[in-house]
Amino acid sequence: MNRFSIWTYAFILMVLSIGLIYSLPNLYPAKPAIQIAYTDSGKSADQILLNQVQDILEDQSIGVESVGLKDNNIIAKFNSFDDQLAGKAALQNTLLDRAIVALNLEPSTPQWLRDIGGGPLKLGLDLSGGVHFLLEVDIDSALDNRLESLLNEYRKKFRDDRINVESSRKEGKELLFSFASDEDYNKALRMFNEDNITPLGTPFYDLKPNSVRNLVEVAYSQNAIKEIRDYAVGQNLMTLRNRVNELGVSEPIVQRQGSSRIVVELPGVQDTTAAKKIIGKTANLEFRLEAASTTSRLRKEEFDFQDERMGSAFLEKNIIVAGERVTNASSGFDESGFAQVNITLDMQGGRAMQKATNGNIGRRLGVLFVEQKNKSVLIQDAEGNDVIEQTSYIEKEIISLATVQAVLGTAFRITGVGSPQEASELALLLRAGALAAPMKFVEERTVGPSLGKENIELGVRSIIIGLLSVIAFMLFYYRWFGFAANIALFANVVLITGFMSLLGATLTLPGIAGIVLTIGMAVDANVLIFSRIREELKEGKDPQTAIQEGFSRAFVTIVDANVTTLIASIVLYAIGTGPVKGFAITLSIGILTSMFTAILGTRAIINLMYGNKNIKELRV
Repeated sequence: MNRFSIWTYAFILMVLSIGLIYSLPNLYPAKPAIQIAYTDSGKSADQILLNQVQDILEDQSIGVESVGLKDNNIIAKFNSFDDQLAGKAALQNTLLDRAIVALNLEPSTPQWLRDIGGGPLKLGLDLSGGVHFLLEVDIDSALDNRLESLLNEYRKKFRDDRINVESSRKEGKELLFSFASDEDYNKALRMFNEDNITPLGTPFYDLKPNSVRNLVEVAYSQNAIKEIRDYAVGQNLMTLRNRVNELGVSEPIVQRQGSSRIVVELPGVQDTTAAKKIIGKTANLEFRLEAASTTSRLRKEEFDFQDERMGSAFLEKNIIVAGERVTNASSGFDESGFAQVNITLDMQGGRAMQKATNGNIGRRLGVLFVEQKNKSVLIQDAEGNDVIEQTSYIEKEIISLATVQAVLGTAFRITGVGSPQEASELALLLRAGALAAPMKFVEERTVGPSLGKENIELGVRSIIIGLLSVIAFMLFYYRWFGFAANIALFANVVLITGFMSLLGATLTLPGIAGIVLTIGMAVDANVLIFSRIREELKEGKDPQTAIQEGFSRAFVTIVDANVTTLIASIVLYAIGTGPVKGFAITLSIGILTSMFTAILGTRAIINLMYGNKNIKELRV
């Protein structure tokens, strides 16, 4: 009566085997390591840098387990944290600005497990240690940049329409235009009003006309300011994510906080200087026309090419479009089979590009890569200790200077970018390199590896105490049935660990709390089942029937209770952030695995214990 088919047992064993195999990598502790990458994000680590790293570590007699290339970076593994810190100091003092040197933890999972996709649980910042930054986007600078662009745009419009402007300037958060005559004033006012019509009917500009003085004051409306703020924060958020991901930091967290702030967490990175360099890799782009030979020195600037072999070129000071107007970029090939980059701008950027290139076919359009960099110098303090002093500066280099072959709009292409690999890298910079506004560090803190280790130890201790307490209660109160439930409980913990590792979920301290809660919920289902079996026995039913009825009648209640909890955990994940998401993930996985082990697993064990026996009396 109480027997499973061979296929049901095979299915249970298969699920348990998968959970066990993918939980095994967690038995292999991560090794202290250092990740080294070129400061130039477009340049992958090579054999030259690898040889330099090996020589530096060897000269300083620092014990290293292995040094090798991995995912465009160099990974050096050490046997102890002391060697790791000594290696970091030696590499940083020698390489300075040429490379980013960041502390990391490298998994020591056997190759056969890695071959099937096995890996240890990814630990959050509170468990693995790392750095936390809170950055604030400078909205005022974003507005100033927009106003400067708007001022240049209207100056060109007035020249094209032959509207005589006596003066045009930016004062604070407003643009002031003074016109030579009533006719010029009226024509300009009509132009402003036409541009101020938006699809939603809300004005983009606040206009303050003064017909007596032929003066118009232009300022962004509150709706426009909100739109600019949201765009700047959203663009910076995407840029930070792309840049951090490009540098291979494990499980970074980059998310918006409030109206103008961004939180960045880099687990495993223990050096705020290295982390700031990673954050500082965000950059901007500027599109400018090449200056003609007759252009005065006041209206042009000289810039070096990123490829030093190409020398330098003069570009106009007027910026046509900045990188925040780029909405998409992809690499491809032109009709002759040469590499090119396809660019897509937003509507405002497309209008500016169209006006700038109209009448300038045959001239060359330059793309400037603007990057904030840090310069490090090794000095000695008053006590004679080596100290790295840093200063920041802005570097602008030409990454492309191609001929304009037609009037450009929201979509165009850049040719003459070199190899397909270089075109792909340029497209990446255009997509991810645009910083809509500067940012400042509001808060920074480091979670040390010792604190993370302490959190793990306390979390594991809480799981063990909770597990042992539940095991003792189940054995005392339900005897052999409790023994079966305890075996299923062990299987549940293994399944949670295995499937979280398989899915690549990140374990945080609240996540450990979710596991502890799941342990209690897992036996809750068995308590319902065993209590139902007791009731069936009290009604005089034979043991086999009582077991059958106990599992079947408790099934609906168990499913209802777990589904409602699962819905709550999904909502927590959807609207929560950071720790709340970590708790929701482990709770959701735990609910699903506990239903499997409590209903199928426990019953399979009880069927093996009692299913083929003629039982006269059953103690539950």
